[in-house]
Amino acid sequence: MEIPKKNKIINEIKQENLVYQSKHFLLELYRCDFEKLNDESFLRCLLNNAAKLANASVLNITSNKFEPLGVTAIALLAESHLSIHTWPESTYAAVDIFTCGKYMKPEIASQYLIETLMAKEHILRVIYRSPPTTIHTELREII
Repeated sequence: MEIPKKNKIINEIKQENLVYQSKHFLLELYRCDFEKLNDESFLRCLLNNAAKLANASVLNITSNKFEPLGVTAIALLAESHLSIHTWPESTYAAVDIFTCGKYMKPEIASQYLIETLMAKEHILRVIYRSPPTTIHTELREII
């Protein structure tokens, strides 16, 4: 039985209509410094610094300190977002860095987070997002 055309998922996008300027980093940090993972003010500053190192423009930072342990902090960027969720009791942090634009440097931000949180182990997964070129050329200019 053939699926009607209007119900088909379109997955045949011409390659020339795609740009690979959006990177989404999923960073797992293990065996980090306990005190740093539980310090909300420190983590807000950390995200701000990491965003600047990535050449991103910070629009806002919001965070929440959990009791008895843990912090979630999110930096809203003009170019997307950067977030961290911490479990100090497990010396673990989950970081999400999503940047759009050819001048972004999430690799530098990622390395900064690894070093500053003193992670003894980490796993980095990189997803290359493929927005259409119209996002970059017709609708607006990326910083």
